[in-house]
Amino acid sequence: MSPRALFRTFAIAEAVTWALLIAGMLQKYVFHGGGWGVSIGGALHGFVFLGFAAVVLLVALNQRWSVGLTLLAWASAVVPFASIPAEIALDRSGRLAGGWRREATADPRDAHPLDRWLRWWLNRPVLLAVVLGAVLVAVFVALLIGGPPGTE
Repeated sequence: MSPRALFRTFAIAEAVTWALLIAGMLQKYVFHGGGWGVSIGGALHGFVFLGFAAVVLLVALNQRWSVGLTLLAWASAVVPFASIPAEIALDRSGRLAGGWRREATADPRDAHPLDRWLRWWLNRPVLLAVVLGAVLVAVFVALLIGGPPGTE
């Protein structure tokens, strides 16, 4: 899966889970139908939100985005449905073009320790997916144990 396809997949998933969360909030607060919709939509959205944040970081490192662009891509997950226009803008500007940087090139930036570290992980995609998945699950569980925002 290319950086473009991975980013697009998570951008769409982020928007879909926003819709589920908003639908759950409508069901709970407007139609007084109980909180199960928020519980399900909120949990799904929270997990995909964390996944999107990880994907943004991975793609940003691979594509050599600036810190500002990376922060903007992360911010697109905070605004409902903004990940879709962000993905479109990044794609149109060529910032999602190309494949994974698995091999060193003549580019002097490839000698940077961060680039070597990234290549090491990219050359082990199954291990990368397992480790990222485990980290996401651990963070998600820790957040669940901490409770929803705004509760004491």
